[in-house]
Amino acid sequence: MGRYLHCHGSHSVASEGRLIPAPRRVSAADALIAAVYAVLAVGLAALSLEPPHSTPLWPMVLLGIGGLAALTIRHRYPRLSFGAAVTLSVLSLACGSGAESLLAVVAVYSAGARHKGRIAWLSFGIAMASAAIGAVALSMRGTVGPPILGLAPRILGRDPLLDWANVFLIIAAVLLIVALLGTNAGHRRRYIGELVVRAERLARERDQQVEIARALERERIAREMHDVIAHSLSVIIAVSDGAHAAADDRPAEAKAAIARVAETGRRALGEVRRLLGSVRDDGGSAQEHEPQPDASRLATLAGEFVAAGLPVRLTVAGTPSTDPGLGLTVYRIVQESLTNVLRHARQVRAVTVTVAWTADDVTIHVRDDGPPIAAGTEEGRGLLGIRERVALYGGTVDAGPDVEGGWRVLARLRSGDPQS
Repeated sequence: MGRYLHCHGSHSVASEGRLIPAPRRVSAADALIAAVYAVLAVGLAALSLEPPHSTPLWPMVLLGIGGLAALTIRHRYPRLSFGAAVTLSVLSLACGSGAESLLAVVAVYSAGARHKGRIAWLSFGIAMASAAIGAVALSMRGTVGPPILGLAPRILGRDPLLDWANVFLIIAAVLLIVALLGTNAGHRRRYIGELVVRAERLARERDQQVEIARALERERIAREMHDVIAHSLSVIIAVSDGAHAAADDRPAEAKAAIARVAETGRRALGEVRRLLGSVRDDGGSAQEHEPQPDASRLATLAGEFVAAGLPVRLTVAGTPSTDPGLGLTVYRIVQESLTNVLRHARQVRAVTVTVAWTADDVTIHVRDDGPPIAAGTEEGRGLLGIRERVALYGGTVDAGPDVEGGWRVLARLRSGDPQS
């Protein structure tokens, strides 16, 4: 199906379920984080500058500038921002006010929300390693180095390992909670994104299925219309020619032929209305929704061609199937075959139609005894329609010049369900 992207928040959600960074404008959450960090950095710096145990100003200024820069690039360059955040947090615990620890918290949350599984927990591991180093720096700062937050250095010695463990456990607990919150938020975001992508894909597939169904329905209607109109017009033309020839010498026969023309035209009009009524739910008349013809009407069909001057001899063997679709297919194949004979054949003395039904299949054989026909004659739409109908039932069709002269159509159809 290809790859589909859906914008969700500050990222694009791909069909594989991962988030792809995308250009974005500063959101309210980004502005709030930057504001909180700025206030915290200024407040802790003010506490650290109080005498007599003040922290040097210049490292806190540099750390603050670096912290704002890391927040600014965290969406466009997430890896660089993550590295800067954990580095600045360690340096802040070593020689600053400790405000940059907030950057590490934001970085761990963002990594969990942005990435899945391995990458998210790898980022958490890196942050934990940085926390261990920061805990060492903070525990040493209690006895050596510049004081933090204006606190007086301890005079009495303490266990440095215990101090480190206390600091590290606090930082590790905070980072673990933040990592869990971030991965949960990322999982939910990806899940929603995949649901949206799936819904859009299903909507596209549904629209494609509707278009395919419409195309198939148009093809079916076109095929039915061709069969009905071609048959009816061929009969009308043949009967009209006979009526014209008999108008002067046999007016009674001409009058009867004209009546047959009118009857054929009315029947064709009724079938056209029925076909149109099948795709137009406008409360049409009952005539528009009459049952379609089936194999039981083959004798009537043969009689129409006989009336049009075509010498048809029909033979039906076996018990016809009760499947209405198969019955309609057999009727249309015989109708189209006889229509082709009526339109194209010359000097035809007999047309034999044999329909043999068995439990597994049905065989249709239509042959005329006209003059020989050269091979390679181009197939018209009628023969193409016959092949499509036969293929629908998994059958075979052989149409072409007969070795004894004339034209023949031999079709075999399975009596089972049509192939999808």
